[in-house]
Amino acid sequence: MENERWILPDGIDEVLPLEAGLIEQKRRELLDLYSSWGYDFVIPPFVEFLDSLLTGTGGDLDLNTFKLTDQLSGRLMGIRADITPQAARIDAHHIRSQCPTRLCYLGTVLHTRSDGFAGTRSPLQIGAELYGHSGVESDIEVLRLMMETLKTTGVEDVYLDLGHVGIYKGLAQQAGLNNYQERELFDALQRKAMPEVDRLLEAFSIAPEHAAMLARLGELNGDNALQQARDQLQGASKVVKEALEYLQMMADQIAVWLPEVPVHFDLAELRGYHFHTGVVFAAFVPGSGKEIARGGRYDAIGSVFGRSRPATGFSCDLKTLIRVAHLPQQTAQNSAVFAPTSDDQGLQQEIARLRAAGVRVVCALPGQHGDAEEMGCNQQLVLTDGQWRLISV
Repeated sequence: MENERWILPDGIDEVLPLEAGLIEQKRRELLDLYSSWGYDFVIPPFVEFLDSLLTGTGGDLDLNTFKLTDQLSGRLMGIRADITPQAARIDAHHIRSQCPTRLCYLGTVLHTRSDGFAGTRSPLQIGAELYGHSGVESDIEVLRLMMETLKTTGVEDVYLDLGHVGIYKGLAQQAGLNNYQERELFDALQRKAMPEVDRLLEAFSIAPEHAAMLARLGELNGDNALQQARDQLQGASKVVKEALEYLQMMADQIAVWLPEVPVHFDLAELRGYHFHTGVVFAAFVPGSGKEIARGGRYDAIGSVFGRSRPATGFSCDLKTLIRVAHLPQQTAQNSAVFAPTSDDQGLQQEIARLRAAGVRVVCALPGQHGDAEEMGCNQQLVLTDGQWRLISV
């Protein structure tokens, strides 16, 4: 075991210099992007009391949260598994504005289990949330910003999955399902286990007309899913029909703002079902079976903090985006200068000038191994005719 002390837990990774430099570059670009759209940066705590951290998020986040006891208070604490609820608390408890509030964030989260983002348990979650407006316009703004995020990080060939949790919730309510039945059927639909869906509907003794609509839900996916849903769910409640109409409005707006992005509808794909309240969306790229970014509407999460506000947002793992984009990792040789060991004032002034101009300067250490090239530098400072000059390595 002594020789295995370097091994990290499954799903926990460390980022080495080249990739870390690229992540930091994109982090700055993305936060500048969000600021240009009017989103203010917040930094929620990495750990906080569990009852605040999990309030209003459903059981899924609870299972995914590492828990520990605070030695000062004796209360149970949690290491955040998602920053979105924390941002909602900041809006509800601290900002308390009547105007729409736009917040963005970036930070590490920790999961007890790997999630859909490349199997990691320690994503570098970046995202944006918009509070105080209910409507297609705010959902489209957030969706457009998500697509700008992918573009900025170099992700190409993106297509969207679009759904609405109100469709299943409305059908389940119309069928009179209790909480247990709703959860069991939801799980089978997520696995696309249609024979199991049929068995559950029969076991639950659901009225035939309601059972038929729930059974069809698993088949309503693809480019024409909305039209199929309108044809096959004609007996659905007003809630379901309003959700379908909302999806159509989203599709119409996507065609205006993002005409080059393919849209796929899947009315049984209910990401964040226990958290979201309306439209849900996810971004995929070819060759990736898991979404690389996701978001949607989650109204009223701030009610437990004293303010029930409409809310919509998105999040993604920046490390995953960098790896999916296959960006060239620029090495130190592209811009680094090697400086010899010397206390010469002229040399020190030239080093300071270069660094102030944004140039990477690596100073040699007495007796060190490795020359300029081995240290990753493509230039070096050399004293010529009394002047310190740059020459190529």
